[in-house]
Amino acid sequence: MPHILLIGNDGQVGYELERTLAPLGQVTALCYPAIDFAQPDTIVRAVRAAKPTLIVNAAAYTAVDKAETDTATCWKLNAAAPAILAEEAKRLGAGLVHYSTDFVFDGQKTTPYTEEDTPHPLGVYGQTKLEGDLAIRESGVPHLIFRLAWVYGRRGKNFLLTMQRLAGERKPLRVVADQVGCPTWCRSIAEATAAALAKTQGKDNAFNLRDVSGLYNCVCSGETSWHGFARAFTPPDIPVTPITTADYPTPAKRPAHSALDCSKLQRVFGVALPSWEIALQRCLQGEIG
Repeated sequence: MPHILLIGNDGQVGYELERTLAPLGQVTALCYPAIDFAQPDTIVRAVRAAKPTLIVNAAAYTAVDKAETDTATCWKLNAAAPAILAEEAKRLGAGLVHYSTDFVFDGQKTTPYTEEDTPHPLGVYGQTKLEGDLAIRESGVPHLIFRLAWVYGRRGKNFLLTMQRLAGERKPLRVVADQVGCPTWCRSIAEATAAALAKTQGKDNAFNLRDVSGLYNCVCSGETSWHGFARAFTPPDIPVTPITTADYPTPAKRPAHSALDCSKLQRVFGVALPSWEIALQRCLQGEIG
């Protein structure tokens, strides 16, 4: 059985990956403080101790607004750490799976972004994530980079849980309606990752990422605004008022339209995530994720 080192199993996507990757190999899961992306030596020690044949990195700095002032830490976690992982994976002859973000785009495009579109981040978070992506690609390590967007689930901190909490407090909701994207359930991401990896396994169960190395958009199909997403799961008797981005200023700028085209993922691996509406219903129907 191949040995998979999963980093970040305490996060939304990482938690789900620990389950979905189990049928594919022996999984060793690590999170902070066992591996600290701000301390390069802990990354090197953890990887060399585990000696994996595949590294799956689900850890990242995701506090988008805080990143505007905590630039150094954000860079260490999102740019420097993935570069180290890539070099260590290459040294071991292992493959690397990593996750990117729609925030690498400026949102000026009116149709879904493809993997060939030129990134133009609006803030520190998007810029550091892009630097991490480029470091992996330039290292030459066999890799899969899955670009995600609007990730939510039933644990951690995310838009779904925040809106549900406020609705439970019977507070009127004011939600941005002029930012459009693809709400994506963390379990859908984990399932798509496992399905794609399974397609790379040969008779010896080893992962062959070299022939399919590259960047793949990986989000639920369809698109909506934050307001449309909130309205889809908020009780009908709770007012959800649409507002503009200008009505809700934040330290970091958000892309106005960051929907992603996932046709490459389907073409190469035969993998397609469900529509955002179907995934949301699965999540709400008690499938803890």
